[in-house]
Amino acid sequence: MNRIQLLNPGKVVFGAGSLDQFVNDYLKTPHQRLYLVTIPQVADSLDSQLKQLELAGIRVCINTSIAGEPTFDDFERLVQEAAAFRADSVAGIGGGSVMDTAKLVAAQLYSGQTVDDVLDNGFTKKRGTFLACIPTTSGTGSEVSPNAIFVNSKGAKVGVISPELVPDAAYVDPALTVSVPPSVTAATGIDALAHCLEAYTNKHAHPVADLFALEGVKLIGTYLLRAYQNGEDEEARAKVALGSMYGGMCLGPVNTAAVHALAYPLSTDFHISHGLSVALLLPYVMEFNLVTAPDRYAAVAVALGSQENGSQKDIARSAVRIIKGLIKKCGLPTSLGEVDIPFEAVEKLAANAMQIQRLLKNNPREISLSDAETIYTRAFNTEIQEYEEKI
Repeated sequence: MNRIQLLNPGKVVFGAGSLDQFVNDYLKTPHQRLYLVTIPQVADSLDSQLKQLELAGIRVCINTSIAGEPTFDDFERLVQEAAAFRADSVAGIGGGSVMDTAKLVAAQLYSGQTVDDVLDNGFTKKRGTFLACIPTTSGTGSEVSPNAIFVNSKGAKVGVISPELVPDAAYVDPALTVSVPPSVTAATGIDALAHCLEAYTNKHAHPVADLFALEGVKLIGTYLLRAYQNGEDEEARAKVALGSMYGGMCLGPVNTAAVHALAYPLSTDFHISHGLSVALLLPYVMEFNLVTAPDRYAAVAVALGSQENGSQKDIARSAVRIIKGLIKKCGLPTSLGEVDIPFEAVEKLAANAMQIQRLLKNNPREISLSDAETIYTRAFNTEIQEYEEKI
């Protein structure tokens, strides 16, 4: 059994009223100057919480400029603003991009390091700034992970992974996800499902992470369609939020693999949202991998509700069919052509994906450049098919 290291927040609050719990907990700390990273829609709904902080004498600086996947330039701008504000605490209330930015701002604030220093040598100083994360989508699980993803000056996605990025506290209030549009609910939900699925089928899978991963697959597989069809379905929202959090708990000790590696170039080269990029590649990477780990993918199929009988490989293949069906029922595109990616881009996409070795090394089956091209090619085909036995 390989060694595993779990890095999760010191405090996790899950359930209705968690946002208010954050305010109550914050008021018990000695902190007086809160730098809050969020988005305009969320900021507009925080009046009562901000008023409570204001009445207690807490100064709050709000930044709502993170609109898409964050760049290191975005981070530099925010960390300078936080330093000028003399922040002694940071909170991220939003999706993964917002929380990732808040995490790196808190870790870098007053550290004296540059981003290049961190990327080359890691953090040389422990984070001294209090950090809390509150997700408003069910997707990245960033609120409980040591990961933060940014786009560098070359347009490539770079993962910053460190214990210093683990929040001091995470507050997961499913009610905050109720207003998320159906298309975003679907895409972020598939991303969360992929976190769990890739953790369970990972080359470095571990029994501890398996508990979170397989339960996350079951929760999201069972309830995502309901959350997509009715955003006010509180039970579905809560179950998907819990599954998303479980996926985040897997990102530190196990992490993702080829699905995310091949999805990254879709985001950086064609500006496809991360969740949708994952949805477009997930079934085809599963098809490629299942011949190497049929028992793992069979367990995924059972967690997804498969009633298939037969060999482990037969049951594993049913997981692909269920995932393809879920993606289609959630109204997401099922082909690269549907999102206007030209077939001629396959070679470049594959070459760029092969640069993401930090994730490809986790894949249960080794992926060559030719394999990557084959997977992208198959992602142009919307029909439900499985690879031939020879593959």
